[in-house]
Amino acid sequence: MSRVEIKRVAESGDRSLPVFSEFDRIADQIRLQAYELFTHRGAGDGDALDDWLAAERRFCWPEAELVERDAEFSLKVALAGFEPGEISVTATPREIMVKAAHEHRAASGDGEAKLRWSEFRSNDILRRVELPAEVDVDGISASLKNGLLEITAPRAQAATEEEAAKEIELSTPS
Repeated sequence: MSRVEIKRVAESGDRSLPVFSEFDRIADQIRLQAYELFTHRGAGDGDALDDWLAAERRFCWPEAELVERDAEFSLKVALAGFEPGEISVTATPREIMVKAAHEHRAASGDGEAKLRWSEFRSNDILRRVELPAEVDVDGISASLKNGLLEITAPRAQAATEEEAAKEIELSTPS
């Protein structure tokens, strides 16, 4: 099992972790981009969600899917090329945030080989998902298999506003 750093926040209203301000900064950029798409298209009804999703894709939002069941939520996030140690999952009772960072270093020549060009680059991925109901932060689990991060978040029994946020341990199946 690969471990991901766990940070705990004493109160759900405490947004002092750097990941919260990082997500706020990106969300502001997405809002502006979505508005530009909206106004460029002619500001018609019915396409605001498509504008928002298109704006997210222009930044560092990977593809994701949220499935709701009676007892839990299942969030899948596409993270091809990332190792478990490069991924951080942070959860509060009403949101899940995924941050992944990978630094690409160009291959150096080994005598006869010379790097002519490369499309590989360093990647920083951020994804924040608001949940439609509160979850049990302590019961959340995450695993990475074949480039797909799957997070399972059980619904909270009796959630309170003072539940702590924490980063989630990421495990890889054997």
